[in-house]
Amino acid sequence: MSLNSVNNILGSLEIQAKLQQQPFQSLLSCWAEIVGVAIAAHTRPLSIQRDVLYVAASSAAWAQNLTFERQRLLVKVNGVLPTPLLDIRFSTAYWHSKTETNKQQILPPQQHPSHLDEDITLLSEVSLTAKTANTAFADWAKTVQARSHHLPLCPQCQCPTPPGELQRWQVCCLCAAKKFSNTFDS
Repeated sequence: MSLNSVNNILGSLEIQAKLQQQPFQSLLSCWAEIVGVAIAAHTRPLSIQRDVLYVAASSAAWAQNLTFERQRLLVKVNGVLPTPLLDIRFSTAYWHSKTETNKQQILPPQQHPSHLDEDITLLSEVSLTAKTANTAFADWAKTVQARSHHLPLCPQCQCPTPPGELQRWQVCCLCAAKKFSNTFDS
């Protein structure tokens, strides 16, 4: 087998992959016109795999109702696509994508309640020439103690606590986590 034939095979595989993506891209562009504005607001096409369209739904109720309507929707979708689909599957599993949830949870480090304004140069001053693990741990403990010496104490456990945590929860993050877990357990 020559190298040229391998290149031809790879080229034809790339073309097939593009042809398989094009129907999905065209479906995405006209999804609201196919299914209607109300359904489009609560659904998002995810992929086409083995002639099955996978669609994310905003709730289990929408997924169930659309499952009952899938034959009617399949006729509409197949009217637009060059190759007909065999089925449509609705699920709530991927309604909230990772990028959406990450955008909501990411804070700049300066806004995090546990942020300390001081440089972290003290931690880098830990002796790198420590002979044993015990010596290295002792050096690290001294550094952490010096760093947290000026911090206010948690009213519950008396541990040094960043001021942002006290402002947000009135206790340190560990005491707050215990309080929140006890609230949800009962």
